[in-house]
Amino acid sequence: MKKSARRASRPSMSLLSCALASCLALAAPSVMAQSTSATLRGAAAADATITVVNVDTGLTRTAKAANGSYNIGGLPPGTYRIDVTGGGQTRSEAVTLQVGQTATLNLNQAASPTSSAGDATTLDTVRVSAPILVETKTSEVATYVSNKQIELLPQNSRNFLAFADLVPGMMFITPPSGRETMLRSGAQGASNINVYIDGVGQKNYVTPGGITSQDDSEGNPFPQLAIGEYKVITSNYKAEYDQISSAAVTAVTRSGTNEFHGSFFWDKTSEKWQRPTPQEEFVGAKSVEKVEQYGASFGGPIIRDKLHFFITYEAKDIIRPSPMTLPTTLPPGTTLPGVITGPYEGMYSSPFNQDVYFGKLSWQATDNHLIEFTAKRREEVGISGIGGVNLPESGTGLVNDENRYDLRSVYTSENWMNDAHLTFEEASYNPSPLVKLPSQRYTVRNVNNNGDIVVLNTGGGPNFQDKGQKGWSLQNDFTFYGWEGHTIKAGIKYKQVDLKAFQQFPPYPRYYFDVNESLTQPWRIEYTTSRADRDPFVQSDSKQFGIYVQDDWAVTDKLTLNLGVRWDYEDNPSYTDHQPAPEIVAALRNYPNIRDTDYSIEDYINDGRRKNFKDAWQPRLGFSYDLTGDQRHVIFGGAGRAYDRNLFDYLAREYYGGAFTTYNIYFPTALHPCSGSSCIAFDPALMTDAGLAAYATANPVSGGEVQLLNNDLKSPYSDQFSLGMRNIVSLWGHDWNTAVTLVHIRSRDGIYFRLGNRRPDGSFHLYPGQTYGDSPWGANFPVGGGYSQLVLGDNGLEYNLNSLQVQVDKPYTSASPWGFNLAYTYSDAEENRPNASNGETYLFDYPFANSNMYLSTGVPKHRLVLSGIYSPGWDLVFSSKLVLATPIPKSATNCLDSLPAPSPNYLCYYDPYTPNGTIGFKQFDLAAEKRWNTGTDLSFKVRVDMINVFDWRNWNQFDGNYGTGNGGRLPVNPNLGNRNGREIFEPTRTFKLSFGLDW
Repeated sequence: MKKSARRASRPSMSLLSCALASCLALAAPSVMAQSTSATLRGAAAADATITVVNVDTGLTRTAKAANGSYNIGGLPPGTYRIDVTGGGQTRSEAVTLQVGQTATLNLNQAASPTSSAGDATTLDTVRVSAPILVETKTSEVATYVSNKQIELLPQNSRNFLAFADLVPGMMFITPPSGRETMLRSGAQGASNINVYIDGVGQKNYVTPGGITSQDDSEGNPFPQLAIGEYKVITSNYKAEYDQISSAAVTAVTRSGTNEFHGSFFWDKTSEKWQRPTPQEEFVGAKSVEKVEQYGASFGGPIIRDKLHFFITYEAKDIIRPSPMTLPTTLPPGTTLPGVITGPYEGMYSSPFNQDVYFGKLSWQATDNHLIEFTAKRREEVGISGIGGVNLPESGTGLVNDENRYDLRSVYTSENWMNDAHLTFEEASYNPSPLVKLPSQRYTVRNVNNNGDIVVLNTGGGPNFQDKGQKGWSLQNDFTFYGWEGHTIKAGIKYKQVDLKAFQQFPPYPRYYFDVNESLTQPWRIEYTTSRADRDPFVQSDSKQFGIYVQDDWAVTDKLTLNLGVRWDYEDNPSYTDHQPAPEIVAALRNYPNIRDTDYSIEDYINDGRRKNFKDAWQPRLGFSYDLTGDQRHVIFGGAGRAYDRNLFDYLAREYYGGAFTTYNIYFPTALHPCSGSSCIAFDPALMTDAGLAAYATANPVSGGEVQLLNNDLKSPYSDQFSLGMRNIVSLWGHDWNTAVTLVHIRSRDGIYFRLGNRRPDGSFHLYPGQTYGDSPWGANFPVGGGYSQLVLGDNGLEYNLNSLQVQVDKPYTSASPWGFNLAYTYSDAEENRPNASNGETYLFDYPFANSNMYLSTGVPKHRLVLSGIYSPGWDLVFSSKLVLATPIPKSATNCLDSLPAPSPNYLCYYDPYTPNGTIGFKQFDLAAEKRWNTGTDLSFKVRVDMINVFDWRNWNQFDGNYGTGNGGRLPVNPNLGNRNGREIFEPTRTFKLSFGLDW
């Protein structure tokens, strides 16, 4: 797919002009959002004046000590010179502040062991001698990812979120297909995280993935060159964080400085530098594969100490292998004809291209007022759905486009700070078939289980969607320092965003051929037609409102309390206004099967009484206690509630569920006997669009479903509890930062969809004593217009997590050029719905989600990540990363016991298993970088990354068959949990070469 084929839309210049003008009008107080800016506080002499100066941008803040202490907020992360004047003397120190940090530095005494810097008189001295202040007194379960780690550790994707792997409780996942990436924390899925860039949430309101444009994409959410550093909070974040129930990632972007700086990079790998996968070894050929990533950045002063700029561009050009692999497991005696195996099986590839642009202007209008404007543009095109049994023509073209703009103002005074944002965003997700033609599915009949195995797909692809979000927001955070011992922060946010969703599966007719009967006459045809009375295009003008207040209260020199509460509300007209058609309502109320069952249909029929959820009150409490008063041994903990939101894609199912009538026409054959009104004699006219249209006209009541949401739908939330201890330990002449934390998280009210059909007696299962399967698909409710199935949306998904998190960190600095990080996580995770943590929302084998909890199928019990950076000098740096994890449980059905007579079936139930083996995932990466200085401001570097050095195979396919029993007398399948396929989590051993310039 060529880039010229993309569809893109941009906000009008008039809208942007209005946004800029409006935000400047509000800029009387504003700059760097409190969630990313740092605060410096501590003890100082009563008459002291404290001045902090950012050595790179000249940003200056001044405060007078009051009652023996000082507090300076609104400091962008960076290196600062601190001048303390009092008693007729002036002394200076240098420190480095991190993103979103509240750092304590006592200035009425010699610098503490965690912050000693010595005198700082020149910029070079400051940069060398400015240690990173360690934040030990926060109640949040938080870890920092430094710029050095992002810049130097081995990496394959240039996705800055990949480094969140260094944080206990976090996992950065690339599925076996390699076609997307996701970040998740604990037992919850990727959709429950939120990422804040410069204080602005990047939440995806429509499709899964957590942040916009990450659904079905291996692209990067943000150019890595533009990320300075970030903080990951896995639980017990403060009240300022919204639209989240899992982990929060808060990142700060780079800014221009008083010196012109720029960089360029290019890296590459190809199939010649990669070991073949097991599938490629089986085929005997290496697929064409190429990954090129390149980009540049440039920044500097427009007006020194006043106005700076920073721009960057990054791109990805990727070709991934997509081998055609016909099924190897077929019914006994089955041989695929040569017309299937001969011309098609082989090696294919699929492309992906991304361009990401970012720009930033920073204006220090006065000493107290900073104004910033940032803009991001993301463009992606790619092809998915190729390989396996899918020919390239059956692929899906993916288009991801995203625009974000943020105008920000931070105003600081002696006792208060105000931070305001005016933002605009637009993101679209548009997969569509590459070939706009009918498709052909070639199948083999499996007489053992009365099913069909697809062996080849040709023709058009099945995926057609148009989804996205577009809108603006205004948020304002006000912080007050004037009350001794208290830092009070309050904020408000209003957001108006238009949400849209459309999908059609399949968009073109699908013809099924049995390879053992005929390759010219199908045994089944599936196609969809739009209904005249339904609009499949769903749009909702959503309005979001949030408000919070929090207080960081230094009760004593040792005890700090964090007290906060927030409230969120969303007005979603598509949910509150949707009412089913009168004939559907009448049919449901007259459906005798549900008059005496486990639910009331009136809970799902909206007669105007639906209301938006208003109970999203979220108390958040935390504490820290400094045992020795020097920040070296701190006990911390907290408890709080955090509300997320329901994805619009789920809410929209009421509209496009049933908006298309799905026709399934069957033709009786020897291997495929059929009955009923949809079983007819084969007519060649049905192989044409005109013939199918004529059939639909003659059969207007065939197929269809109704999807309804509960009238009292709530937003999902998590209750979070933590208790831990941080220590700074002196070892081998260095300070090591350690943390041990116990975490308990209970997540509730996730949305899921279940079958509303019931049998004539109101039951769900077919036989007495049955608890799983034999769902009543055939017990259709009678209604004109062709509807037959009823699907109900409810709250009910639950997750529980008990976790032990251990962190050991020795930072890499220019003064101490080696670093080490250890992140260990023990997780006891469970969920009440099969595969829920992996994004599955349909539950059709049970009547409803109950309180039975199962092993989570997304979380390993043990996970260890080790990383290290070392420079022996000579502008040479080595780094490494090791990831080890135990096997992740997988979904399975246990059918070992039999149901009592008269049932001929087995008593089956959902029973996830853990694959055999001690280690389920292991990967060791290395990187080496050499830099050459040219004697000018220009330097040149070469870097090599070796990913998966030992070519460890991380298998993904296992035998999940428990076997079948006869009253429990037959043994379990001896191969349960053993590997039974060739699919792995990539990459195989990969060599990557990089070149770069810095000036």
